[in-house]
Amino acid sequence: MEKYLTTKELADLLRLKERKVYDLAAAGEVPCTRATGKLLFPLEAVSAWLEQNTVRGGVASVTARPGVVLGSHDPLLEWALRESGSGLATYFDSSRDGLTRFAAREGLAAGLHIFDAPSGKWNVPCVEEILTQEPVVLVEWAWRQRGLIVGAGNPLKIHTLSDLQGRRIVPRQPSAGSQLLLEQHLTAHGFLDDVVFTAAALSEADAALAVQEGKADAAFGLNALADQFRLAFLPVTDERFDLLIDRRNYFEPPLHALFSFTQTKAFKDKAAELAGYDVSGLGTVRFNGN
Repeated sequence: MEKYLTTKELADLLRLKERKVYDLAAAGEVPCTRATGKLLFPLEAVSAWLEQNTVRGGVASVTARPGVVLGSHDPLLEWALRESGSGLATYFDSSRDGLTRFAAREGLAAGLHIFDAPSGKWNVPCVEEILTQEPVVLVEWAWRQRGLIVGAGNPLKIHTLSDLQGRRIVPRQPSAGSQLLLEQHLTAHGFLDDVVFTAAALSEADAALAVQEGKADAAFGLNALADQFRLAFLPVTDERFDLLIDRRNYFEPPLHALFSFTQTKAFKDKAAELAGYDVSGLGTVRFNGN
């Protein structure tokens, strides 16, 4: 069955007031249909309408984005991309790397979890800084519980960030959102220089594995990964993981397949299985570029 957007959904994605969407529909300027008196907007027709009304002012505007999801790795996102049949490839390195590559049009979406301490906001400030004038949308994916992953049974009796002094911590690459957040916490506690960083792990799973194998005393990781590796977990904060999306590609089949899949029982059951996940706000628009 063809996907239809509500007036609010279309208004959010086009960064318009709902009243303006009603005006466009009344004037016959945007494809729409009525069902029991309610306006609905066929996804494929809206996508074609946007294409026809796109002003192409340069090479960058006509360069198609490849079907790749960039940025930070998220276990639920990776699983959903595969199970939804989206056909999208992934290049998960880190939040900052994904933001840079997305700005260079190397993918159609990027996973981000970057905390801006001055504003106390997740992801929005860094996107505003680089992509305010671009047709992009930042959509909430999930809230995730992040904290200290330590050995099974917590043999070293690590209970708070203060207990990390003198301990071996497995870091992530400098551009990773988790590493940026960890350094913010350690700096706030005044002992960033008092921990011993081991070799960097390039993924959440590698960080948890380093603790499991005894190569590090702790990792600043996800509750879901601690649970997967049967390790102890000490919560520190909840973080918001968002998807930065090229607005036009939101209407295309690959992302349509992904977001349609998030409404299924299979997806909701999987999200419920992952420790520390909250997907109740999935789909909420957190930022809309010009």
